Amino acid sequence: MPRFAANLSLMFTEWPFLERFEVAAACGFTGVEYLSPYSIPAKELAQRLQDAGLQQTLFNLSPGDRDAGERGLAALPGRQAEFRETLQQALEYAAILDCRHLHVMAGIPHADEPLAACREVYLDNLRHASEEAAKLGCCLLIEPINQRDMPGYFLSHQDDAMTVLREVGAENLRLQFDLYHCQIMEGDLERHLEEQLPQISYIQVAGVPGRHEPSVGEVNYPYLFNVMDALGYDGWVGCEYHPASGTLEGLEWAREYGISPRLPGEKEQLH
Repeated sequence: MPRFAANLSLMFTEWPFLERFEVAAACGFTGVEYLSPYSIPAKELAQRLQDAGLQQTLFNLSPGDRDAGERGLAALPGRQAEFRETLQQALEYAAILDCRHLHVMAGIPHADEPLAACREVYLDNLRHASEEAAKLGCCLLIEPINQRDMPGYFLSHQDDAMTVLREVGAENLRLQFDLYHCQIMEGDLERHLEEQLPQISYIQVAGVPGRHEPSVGEVNYPYLFNVMDALGYDGWVGCEYHPASGTLEGLEWAREYGISPRLPGEKEQLH
């Protein structure tokens, strides 16, 4: 049975961020992920995790200037020094939060940047980042992101990600396989899971096309969860979706996986 992690940047937004840990734990989640932790001291986040009995499963390196539309720095020529600074910041947080997985966002290069130059910078940054992360026992992840949600993102196809992994050749650089993004760009989800499982260290899910609960949309997630079990995948499955009409109301899909909508202090209601 998959181990689900709640994405606290997208889910439980009815509560202030630091209160979401306790609510997620009450619902039965044992792990949490989120996009960017850097506005909150790492020790404060670690205390919330400890108090709720949760494991930090994933977060991203800094995206750069998000207000300016930046979505990562790894493939941006001329930003290598800044990338290395954000890498060290992420590794410091990972050590305090005991988080083993960090997502390295490639970014959206300027339209006039030669793709060959972006690729060279990307590979060089990933090699350096993998060496630094290995010192702390961290696994770095790259994730193809669809062009509809993030136009111009440097990495959007599964085969391209697999090529990058082969060229970098670092044991601790792995694939973050988001079924939502893959369905939009390519489909054929079961085949991708089967072929790429040896390089997959983290999976994320959301309904397609609206990025709501996995129970909503065109993807048969119960079938794919069974495929993951049959393939022997034992990593985390991140719930990176926007609840359609309230986080608790949308958790009915997860009851069979040991997660159900309830608040701290409430006992689970049997249906």
